[in-house]
Amino acid sequence: MAVKKILLGQVWKKDDTNDTYLVTKLYNEVFSTFAMLRKVGGEEVLRVKVEKQGDSSLLRGFTYTQDSQDF
Repeated sequence: MAVKKILLGQVWKKDDTNDTYLVTKLYNEVFSTFAMLRKVGGEEVLRVKVEKQGDSSLLRGFTYTQDSQDF
């Protein structure tokens, strides 16, 4: 699911495991933006490329949970 802008503190759910992750850092590398996601209640940290679709952004393999009220 795409959102207007990915921000620190947003909660995303990993599609294949239904684990929830918190956006803890956003940074740019050359021509790409990456998000650091920390698993809620765990130590796992993932680095995911932010993809643009028009004026929206998304994290491939993740769903923004705060729209669905399912977190």
